Amino acid sequence: MAEQQQFYILLGNLMSPDNDIRKQSEEAYDTIPGQTKITFLLQAIRDAACAEEVKTMAAVLLRRLLSSSFEEIYPGLTVDMQTAIKTELVTSIQTEASPNIRKKVADIAAELCRNLLDDDGNNQWPELLKFLFDSVNSDNVGLREAALHIFWNFPGIFGNQQQHYMEVIKRMLVQCMQDQENPQVISLISPTLKLCADTTLTNMQRQLALEVIVTLSETAAAMLRKHTAIVASIPQMLAMMVDLEEDEEWSMADELEDDDFDSNAVAGESALDRMACGLGGKMVLPMIKQHIMTMLQNPDWKYRHAGLMALSAIGEGCHQQMEAILNEIVSFLLLFCQDPHPRVRYAACNAIGQMATDFAPTFQKKFHDKVISALLQTMEDQTNPRVQAHAAAALINFTEDCPKSLLIPYLDSLVQHLHVIMVAKLQELIQKGTKLVLEQVVTSIASVADTAEEKFVPYYDLFMPSLKHIVENAVQKELRLLRGKTIECISLIGLAVGKDKFMPDASAVMQLLLKTQTDFNDLEDDDPQISYMISAWARMCKILGKEFQQYLPVVMGPLMKTASIKPEVALLDTQDMENMSEDDGWEFVNLGDQQSFGIKTAGLEEKATACQMLVCYAKELKEGFVEYTEQVVKLMVPLLKFYFHDDILLMGALATSAESMPLLLECARVRGPDYLTQMWHFMCDALIKAIGTEPDSDVLSEIMHSFAKCIELMGEGCLNSEHFEELGGILKGKLEEHFKNQELRQAKRQDEDYDEGMEETLQDEDENDVYILTKVSDILHSVFSSYKEQVLPWFEQLLQLIVQLVCPSRPWADRQWGLCIFDDVVEHCSPSSFKYAELFLRAMALSLCDTSPEVRQAAAYGVGVMAQYGGENYRPFCTEALPTLLGVIQSPDSKVKENVNATENCISAVGKVMRFRPECANVNEILPHWLSWLPLNEDKEEAVHTFDFLCDLIESNNPIVLGPDNANLPKIFQIIAEGVANESVKSEDACSKRLANVIRQVQGSGGLWTQCVAMLNETQQKAIQDLLNTA
Repeated sequence: MAEQQQFYILLGNLMSPDNDIRKQSEEAYDTIPGQTKITFLLQAIRDAACAEEVKTMAAVLLRRLLSSSFEEIYPGLTVDMQTAIKTELVTSIQTEASPNIRKKVADIAAELCRNLLDDDGNNQWPELLKFLFDSVNSDNVGLREAALHIFWNFPGIFGNQQQHYMEVIKRMLVQCMQDQENPQVISLISPTLKLCADTTLTNMQRQLALEVIVTLSETAAAMLRKHTAIVASIPQMLAMMVDLEEDEEWSMADELEDDDFDSNAVAGESALDRMACGLGGKMVLPMIKQHIMTMLQNPDWKYRHAGLMALSAIGEGCHQQMEAILNEIVSFLLLFCQDPHPRVRYAACNAIGQMATDFAPTFQKKFHDKVISALLQTMEDQTNPRVQAHAAAALINFTEDCPKSLLIPYLDSLVQHLHVIMVAKLQELIQKGTKLVLEQVVTSIASVADTAEEKFVPYYDLFMPSLKHIVENAVQKELRLLRGKTIECISLIGLAVGKDKFMPDASAVMQLLLKTQTDFNDLEDDDPQISYMISAWARMCKILGKEFQQYLPVVMGPLMKTASIKPEVALLDTQDMENMSEDDGWEFVNLGDQQSFGIKTAGLEEKATACQMLVCYAKELKEGFVEYTEQVVKLMVPLLKFYFHDDILLMGALATSAESMPLLLECARVRGPDYLTQMWHFMCDALIKAIGTEPDSDVLSEIMHSFAKCIELMGEGCLNSEHFEELGGILKGKLEEHFKNQELRQAKRQDEDYDEGMEETLQDEDENDVYILTKVSDILHSVFSSYKEQVLPWFEQLLQLIVQLVCPSRPWADRQWGLCIFDDVVEHCSPSSFKYAELFLRAMALSLCDTSPEVRQAAAYGVGVMAQYGGENYRPFCTEALPTLLGVIQSPDSKVKENVNATENCISAVGKVMRFRPECANVNEILPHWLSWLPLNEDKEEAVHTFDFLCDLIESNNPIVLGPDNANLPKIFQIIAEGVANESVKSEDACSKRLANVIRQVQGSGGLWTQCVAMLNETQQKAIQDLLNTA
């Protein structure tokens, strides 16, 4: 103890301002053996009674000792002593109250760990890694800071396990970023940039430093937009993208290797993409634009390649800003399709393909002539198959999102080029066995056919024989992908050209598919043909319709097997995660409290596709699919309960599962009400629970939509009291959450970090919330339409929340959907609905002339249903609303695009008031005006109501409508013809027969018929003829 006290005095003297005392103390300190120094210094650091400056000095000296004399001292310590030092350091960090001392001890831990990394990259102090992971998930901010500090001092702490731990490292960084008050966040930027630029470090270490920067930009974006230092990392990313190797064999490679994620070029490109999305184009584009332009003029191909790849990477994040200068970018970009270096031409194709996706359909509309020409020319590059194939891939991206009308003029040229290349590459396949370009060209043909649809018919015979030849003969293992893509191409062409053209080949194609299907069990699990086959069968089902039913016994076995793939899942603590790697196909989600949920994603893409195909069969075959409804329901329903699906593929499978429910009920109907009810009982609980628990808004909206459809299909009695109770609680929760989220967003708008970038994010969140609100409305609509007035007592638990939605101070979308819900209450629950009238009538009256057309539309629809269904009590309101409706219709801008739907609902509402509440209107005065506003072209549902009323008026020989001596009949013919031509009236609508009868009566009147028909243009005459033929 006395020795320790002497040591404390010595430490104090080492800080003395007196040079002599300090010099003597340094000499005395140097004589102490290394092992003793470590013991004394550790004790000083841990001694709570010790002065802070003495503890600080002890920490500095211990770090210095480990840094300068590690090899002389540490290996000579006993194992117990070494363990004790490690334990002491970790315990000190956990218990130290002073942030300054804790930071100094973290420095010591990092220094010791640096020395404990052996030459093979094995970390000899695994307990410190566990401490890091635990600290990051701790509630203690001090521990989180200490973990970040250790990591920062020694980024190589993970050694040869760095790639293995990458997901955990990202989570660690994200956790630290979420401590927005943490001043270290900004201070990280500059030293991290130095690490990125340090070419003496390993690629892995530089990429880890880059990961810090990117994670910062993604998780602390609003805060960082004020600190422009972060964009200084962009040149660093671009420099990494130039780190490419010369490879003379590159352009002739026939196998596409997966991206090498260890390479600096791939890491830089990925980082750039993520940073652009995180910080937004306003900040990133001005910085990067000049760098890219300089790179593109560099004589070294690697710089031009990197510049073009950078252009591909930033499109999503810089979308708005790049769209404004797209002409300039594309003109420059197309020049590089003729660059002397093949890898630069490849990068140009890559940029074209990516931009065709990112900026569709603007890109296609503006640049179709230049881009198609450039890609076809690049596809002729026979000496560089890799470039040829990538040009074909870019063409696929371009045509996928190209409006059909734009593609048709190029069809001859496209088809000719594709056919020449296909024939040449088919010969190459036979002679040399090369297939890469052929694989892409086959998909290009499929994409062109898919967009061109029936316009592809003249070219069908040019391609189909060769495509069938490939499927028949490409049976070797290395040709599996080619065969799969060719099967896809044949089925897409069949779908494009239609049943009549495809039928002569249908039998042969089906036999080819059946042969592959019978070999299905012999296919390996990772055989690419499987997913192509599954999709092809579904397309064949669409082409053949009911005739496809005969093939179901062959198709359904393998399809169900694939759809039934169960993903491997695990609940893990931090320790467990160390033994699992993303390389093995595992993905992780942090559940907090040092626990994570892992899922192995192998097979999920096939599972998601198979589920979609099952939906396709149910939709196309309806009652023809009844044999399989039970087993498909038993497969789909459990998917709704799968609570982990950050994986996009699983989300797709979940959404598909929800979509399938009403379709499967439709199929089951054919077996009678008992079987149908049995199916519904199996689904109902799971659907309601999923609405309550599903975290992803896209999947949730699909589940809610599906549930609403199911209720409409099943009708009254499908929900019991427990269902109603649970559903009421869930919907109430959704509405309360909606209001709470809006308040949180308003609070964020007052935040000091609020800027345009954050506003975009908040608006996206708002749109998501509103979309869920629309689905709440859908569910209530289905409940009201099925249960009518008897459901009102249940609805009252939601009433005040719906009233809150229609308050004048709420955003327009809230008011729109609040009014839609009250519209449903009036339409389906009257006359009882009137007891709530005082809660919504004033809001509805005010909303008729709201600045938002969506709100006006909902209010106008409300007036119409009050007139039609509301009963006597609503008569005064209908009378009062009529002048406002007329004013809206007659306003100068009532027919402009954004107002037309609202105006048409006003016109329909005026018609309903005259039809169902004539005492509320001066019908004779309004009718001529009303007739002049017809037909309705946009709102098809309301158009049918107006035509029904028009039929009533004509059939009752209304003199105002018919005019003196039937003078108005030519005008009525025009209204009917336009309605049929615009598909506002369809043959299945009841009013179409009545309209056809009106026309037939005139047909027999000689001169009047001639006069009416003479007023019609060619399209309108054809429409009248179609109506007479079908109604």
